[in-house]
Amino acid sequence: MSTVPLLPMNDGRYIPQIGFGVWQVPDDIVTEATLTAFDAGYRHVDTAAVYGNERGVGEAIARSGLDRDDLFITTKVWNDRQGYEQTMRAFETSLGLLGIDEVDLYLVHWPTPARDLYLDTWKALIDIHATGRARSIGVSNFHEAHLVRIIDETGVIPVLNQIELHPWLPQTHLREVDAKFGILTEGWSPLGSGQLIDDPVIGSIASKHGCTAAQVMVRWQIQLGNVVLPKSVTPERIRQNIDVFGFSLDAEDMAQIAGLESGKRTGPNPDEFNEL
Repeated sequence: MSTVPLLPMNDGRYIPQIGFGVWQVPDDIVTEATLTAFDAGYRHVDTAAVYGNERGVGEAIARSGLDRDDLFITTKVWNDRQGYEQTMRAFETSLGLLGIDEVDLYLVHWPTPARDLYLDTWKALIDIHATGRARSIGVSNFHEAHLVRIIDETGVIPVLNQIELHPWLPQTHLREVDAKFGILTEGWSPLGSGQLIDDPVIGSIASKHGCTAAQVMVRWQIQLGNVVLPKSVTPERIRQNIDVFGFSLDAEDMAQIAGLESGKRTGPNPDEFNEL
């Protein structure tokens, strides 16, 4: 039984607030890691075409014994498959690899603005959603201008915007933009690609609460109201990262974490990233 809260999305559906991220987890490892996550209480898995592990995630779904309706599965269309027709084909490929009839959430992975295909890609997602095979649709790594354009052009608001978000990069303005449109913010790289694990401020807060630094940073996102995607292949850490509901960060803790903001990214800037 999962104890993770469910957050409402703007289409009337719900998403578990903690998801299991599988970026950089090889296909031959991801199945066992995902099964461990299911055993620990995760019911939300976040993969993507470019991760190369949709087949392994699908194997975990098949072997889990869990009811499909109890799971929340996200995948994403990669940059080299953007454009309307390409996206439609990419979606079919992802469904086939996952071995399921529909995904819970399908995302445009990056806007790749120099290629100027994200609007047509979004239109494809709208039509996929209309078939019911993507129960919800959203975006990833979209800045305000990208969001405004797709909403103005189509009238369809994404349910979620998945962005790099951690104490160095709390994305205050973008979270406010998301909230204005009724879009949930989902944080990837919540530990700063592991670079924040040894931060002394985080470490001090962890000592205060008798928990790990990773648990502090996951809990911080929970209290901000974000969906959050911790990632690990180590069983103990997989379990620790979801075990964040036995303590709360107080106002002093939150203020100390806010003081870590530097604007430092561990991934690319969406305004400049156009790789295939």
